[in-house]
Amino acid sequence: MYFDAIEEVFKTHDFNSVMHFAGFKAVGESVQFPIKYYQNNVVGTLFLFEIMQKYNVKKLVFSSSATVYGNPQKVPIDESSPLSATNPYGRTKIIVEDMLRDLYQSDPTWRIAILRYFNPIGAHKSGRIGEQPNGIPTNLMPYITQVAIGKREKVFVFGHDYKTHDGTGVRDYIHVVDLVRGHVKALEYLDSHEGVEAFNLGTGKGYSVLDLIKTFSEVNHVEIPYEFMNRRSGDVAISYADPKKANELLHWRAKYGLEEMCEDSWRWQRLNPNGYED
Repeated sequence: MYFDAIEEVFKTHDFNSVMHFAGFKAVGESVQFPIKYYQNNVVGTLFLFEIMQKYNVKKLVFSSSATVYGNPQKVPIDESSPLSATNPYGRTKIIVEDMLRDLYQSDPTWRIAILRYFNPIGAHKSGRIGEQPNGIPTNLMPYITQVAIGKREKVFVFGHDYKTHDGTGVRDYIHVVDLVRGHVKALEYLDSHEGVEAFNLGTGKGYSVLDLIKTFSEVNHVEIPYEFMNRRSGDVAISYADPKKANELLHWRAKYGLEEMCEDSWRWQRLNPNGYED
């Protein structure tokens, strides 16, 4: 099914490069349904690479994840940090990264940029493009905005006994528009560089779950009730990027701060209380 559907796209259109965003991405769900994640994220991606090779399309920007660093030994995390995973989702990303390095070793004409996202949030400043999850949100920001709009009662904070400044998990939140800019820069980089390179896309700053909730409340003047829950399996305490490599080689740097991420997320939800149904 995967193979035929992907090949039909390549038969119908001419490409010189691919940006691969497709995949399941919920850490908790991957712990519960690992086979689902390996089937989709690994097998589906393998079919894509087969077809790219068949049609001689050898320029690729791959969406990886900061989860490939597992429980990091130190922060900020740079690209030379050891790779490991605390959940099946992260392992699917490591497997695909290994596939890409093997692919390049077999055929050095490939040009591959691996982008290790940290935690994308935010929306387009117009308020017309934003994040609308299917069902219950698995990411923090859309859950916060749905609480703010009145669709959900409160935010559940998983874990309040981590070794962080307030006990909640710390992450590197990056504006989705900065993330888009990073993909454009990566594609431009591949125009003049062969090989496989991995890049962190993050701000280099870590904020806790409570930092995010409180910042959202303050800048948008909306109260966000929350309740502490037990830790989720597969989560780590602290993860934030060292983005120097992307700064230097891609000439990319995150522009937007946490306040703007919160403002833009709320603008999208406020203007679209029922998402794209409106």
